[in-house]
Amino acid sequence: MRKNIGAGVVFVLVICLSSAITWRFMQDSGTPQNRGAQAAAIPVELADIHIGSIAQRREFTGTLEAEGQLIVAPKISGRVERLHVNLADPVTRGQVVVELDNAEYLQAVAQAEAEMAVAKANLLQAKSLLEIAERELSRVSALRKRGLSSESAYDAAVIAQLTRKTQLEVSSAELQRAESLLNLSQIRLGYTRINAIWQGGDGQRIVGERFVEEGDTVSANTPLLRIIELNPIRAVFYVTERDYGQLKSGQQASVSTDVFPGLQFLGEIVRIAPVFRENTRQARVELKIANVDGRLKPGMFVRATVELTRVQDAILVPEQALSQRDSAFGVFIVDEGQTARWIPVQPGIQNAGQVQIQLTAEADQQVMERLLATQVVTLGQQLLDDGMPVQIPAKQISATQAIPPSREHVQ
Repeated sequence: MRKNIGAGVVFVLVICLSSAITWRFMQDSGTPQNRGAQAAAIPVELADIHIGSIAQRREFTGTLEAEGQLIVAPKISGRVERLHVNLADPVTRGQVVVELDNAEYLQAVAQAEAEMAVAKANLLQAKSLLEIAERELSRVSALRKRGLSSESAYDAAVIAQLTRKTQLEVSSAELQRAESLLNLSQIRLGYTRINAIWQGGDGQRIVGERFVEEGDTVSANTPLLRIIELNPIRAVFYVTERDYGQLKSGQQASVSTDVFPGLQFLGEIVRIAPVFRENTRQARVELKIANVDGRLKPGMFVRATVELTRVQDAILVPEQALSQRDSAFGVFIVDEGQTARWIPVQPGIQNAGQVQIQLTAEADQQVMERLLATQVVTLGQQLLDDGMPVQIPAKQISATQAIPPSREHVQ
């Protein structure tokens, strides 16, 4: 009895195993096409391909500097009597901005004038004495010719005339020296009135810094005021060797600052240093920025975006469409059968969410036409392989038909 039961169990197990093998064989006997049809399609989203221009830009950080500045300093020492301007006041070219105590220099001028008056009187006296000596020499010379005057009297008259002539020359020189001293004292008196004088640029500037107060005693060449020019203003940044070769004078730049968020100021590269700093291996670059309203101020931190190059008629796709497989870049397109196709590409310039792509050297004209006649996958490509079925949203199905690529200009 037990033997019959065991044989029945074995029979049942054999029947179950045979059924499982048969079912598995029927599943495997389906064609590859049928198996692909049974595979689940990957939902994706598509985006258009554009033909247009794209620019490569580089952003640099820097600082604003005054295009022109004047450090007002006295040529003489003295006490600051009066400051005619204060911080942020406008200054006109040639305007008196500071006055020093001039009492000592006024006295020096008065003394020089008195010495000049004495020198003039001495000169008049010397002229008179010379005239008397010349008349005496003429009288003695006439008497000598008539034999009425001795040789010694004649010699004495000649010596007297020469002496008076020398005294006249000395008096004349003393007068010139007195005039020079008077001019010098007047110049030094003029130094007590300090003018803001600069060359070139606008005729009006602004006081950027004040270093002294009224009543301070200053020595010669002590800075009193810093007068700056705000329009135009200069932006300075430093570049490495990698970017140096792509910059040149005349390139346009867009400048922004956190002080005025959302505003862009147009600048132009005007100077590029011919040498690099040894400690940083960077070169100085200067931008000239129009600042008519004076909103930009020296010392502000700025960001300058410079257009290094621009490519026309480039193939542009969204950055999300670019994928990487085994260190190779490419994009997925969808053919008419809603099947994903992998197109190897070489990425180029990236800007404003767009990337320039170029077909690899192995691609032919047919691949190019195929690429430009469809759309690229921008969502879901991480799950795709070449030849896999995809599921496209209904609103984008018509976009998979052959359509010409649009033209776009990427700033």
